[in-house]
This record gives sequence, structure tokens and C-alpha cells, in this order.
Amino acid sequence: MVVQEILIKTDNVEYRKEVFYSASEKKTYVGELPSGIVGEFGPGVRSLVCTLKYVANTSQPKIQELLENCGILISQSTISRVLTNDETGFNQEKKDIFRTALDVTSFHQIDDTTVRVNGKNQYSQIFCNPYYTAFFTVPRKDRLTILDLLLCGRERTYRFDLEAFCLMSDFKVSNKVTDQLLNLTEDKEISEAEMQVLLEKIFPDDKKGGNTKTRIMESAAIAAYHRQTEVPVVDILLADDAPQFKKLTAELALCWIHDGRHYNRLDPIVPCNVDALKDFKTRFWNFYGNLLKYKDKPGTGKAAQLSCEFDSLFSTKTIYEALNDRVEKTRNKKEELLKVLKYPWLPLHNNDSELGARVEKRRQDVSLQTKSDAGTTAKDSFLTITQTAKKLGVNAYRYIFDRVSRNFSRPALSDLIIENAMPQVE
Repeated sequence: MVVQEILIKTDNVEYRKEVFYSASEKKTYVGELPSGIVGEFGPGVRSLVCTLKYVANTSQPKIQELLENCGILISQSTISRVLTNDETGFNQEKKDIFRTALDVTSFHQIDDTTVRVNGKNQYSQIFCNPYYTAFFTVPRKDRLTILDLLLCGRERTYRFDLEAFCLMSDFKVSNKVTDQLLNLTEDKEISEAEMQVLLEKIFPDDKKGGNTKTRIMESAAIAAYHRQTEVPVVDILLADDAPQFKKLTAELALCWIHDGRHYNRLDPIVPCNVDALKDFKTRFWNFYGNLLKYKDKPGTGKAAQLSCEFDSLFSTKTIYEALNDRVEKTRNKKEELLKVLKYPWLPLHNNDSELGARVEKRRQDVSLQTKSDAGTTAKDSFLTITQTAKKLGVNAYRYIFDRVSRNFSRPALSDLIIENAMPQVE
């Protein structure tokens, strides 16, 4: 019989530092503390504070209350400093996790949720796949913001090449404006300042062309992103049907669960419409089940068959017009919804990123908002580290303690992403 137990006790240590004075140098030398000893609290206390906050989702007042009950006298301001002062490089580790994941994994999922920063609404963008989850708090959730995140800190640039003009056509930029751009630009990278000068030439009146300006910037920025070589370019993005996620990557896969929710929002009253909706939803989820079976045993013949089944299912006409409109909208997204036929390893849903959004929301249940830029950055870094550690089977407390104590005996999470993703890459 094995009985598990835990021992909680304080271990207060007094350090005496030797002091030497060099008469020839006229300088005083003071002995250094052991590695990992910073301030008046050891790495065990500091690691526990971080773990309680971002693994156990405990508020700072409750962290203080727990520690004081264990014999540790600590103030809430000190707890705040422990959480926000990046003394051991957790912010850089978060950057390494995201950059490495972009480099060695084949697809990425994305979702967003609202957050509060010092009384103002912002957005948490969640990138993830089976090997990592990364959190980014940003003021907006538009296409350019997401593109900036994908650039990993690289300055955004613009390029007016063939792809840029094709995107402008997709975004319904008028021929008059694109003709002006053709005469004023060439196929080379330009900076943000140069882009703004160009836009002023085309739109002398600052109050006009706001939406068109945005579409021009998006088109040229996406084209430049695809041509640059400093950061990895994402080829496949799995998301919901929000417009800001479109056109950023070569291929976009859409979530079946999100699409299914549109049918759940239909609320017919007439009995025949109720029956029509119920019958179609049954067929919808039966087809989804067939896609799951395909993922286990893919094949060219099966892919062709499922493509035909999709056409048949989403050509359905019923007496319920609202259902017919919804079916047509799904049919128009065939390429994105059936991306799994081309890439069987792609998920059929975006639940992974929604789980990341749920982590952020549960944090807000305990701590409504962050108050400073440092606190916001620390929050994103620790959520990224703890959620990535969870996916990689790493004990978050031991990992944090290893870094806080400056032992660095455990492999970095970014290295573990490479190790775990290599079979996928090969």
C-alpha cells in the first residue's frame, strides 16, 4: 500500500557575504549569492507563486494568504513583482516557443477572445497545434494585427507584386485605384513610412478611402510576408470563418463544429420545418463521422467519394428557406471544409484553440484584468509556457523551478517541440 503525503515547511537561510577592499584598485568586492537567489525569497517560493497563479489559477490575495499560512511573510506587491519581473527569461522562452512551432510544424490553429487591460477591452489571439499553445494580447483583431504576430517581431513591410494586386482584386479595390498603384509602385519591399506617403498621394483627403486604404495595406503586407525569408511562412491555418483569418496563408481550413453551430441557431416553429432541420442535421453529422473515418484510413478513392457526397448533401433543397440559405453558405465553403481530404492529419475542428480561449476566460474569472504592459506580457508568457508544457507532458512547476533556480537542467520547451514534431516533419 502506497500512501501519498506532502510536507510543507519553511527553510529560511541566512547568507553572510564576504567583503574585500582592494587598496590598489580603490574598489570594494562583495561575495555573490548562490545562483537562483534573488531578493529575499528563494526559487522555491518564487516558482510556487508562478505555478499557483498560472497553473492553479489562484488570485494574488489568495496566494499571499496561502503562503502566510505556511509561514512565509510576503506582500501582494512582492508577489506582483515576482510575476512580472522577467528575471529568468520567460518572455524570451515564449518567443522561442512560437518561432520554433512556426518553423517545424505543418499547420496552426487560431482563435481569439476578449480580455481587459487596465480598464480597456483588448483581444487575446491564441495560436496552437498539438505541440504548443501561444497567447498574444493585442488592441485589435484585424488582419494586419494577426500578420504582425506571424512576423514574430519583424517590422512589417509592403510589396506591390502580382500577388498584391490579385489580393486587391479579391478585396474589391476599384480598378481606378489599382491603376494608380501600378503607375506609382514597383516590385520591391517598402517600409511603413513609405507606404503612408504612397497612400497620401492616392488619397489626399485623409477622411476618404479608409476601408480602401486598409485593403491596400493588407494586400501589400501579405505579399511581402509571403516573399520574405527571415521568419517561417505559415502555409496552412485552421480557423473559424471570421474574415480576418482569410487570405493570410496559402491555404485555409475551416472548422466543422463552427459551421454546425449555424444550423443550431435556426429556430423553426412550423412542424415540417422542424422535421426538415432535424433530418438535415442528422445527415450533416453522419457526413462528419465519415470524414473522421477517412482520417484514420485515407485514400484517393475515398477522397473523391466524400467530395461527391459533400456535393450531394449540400445541394439539398427543403421547404424551409432559412435552412436552404444556410446549406448554400456551407456549400460555398467546400474547399476550406474539405481540406482534410488533401491533408488527412488536419483536425476537422478548431477545438484546440477554443480550449486555449477557455483558459484565458477562466483566468479572467479570478483576475479580471492586467494593469500594466509588463503584467500583460508576463501573463501571455506564463500561459504559453504552462499550456505548452501540458501538451508536451512536462511538469510545469518543475520546469518553472528549473528556470527560476537557474539550473537550466531541463530541455527548453522549444527544443521539445522540435523533438516531438520531427516525425511529422519527416
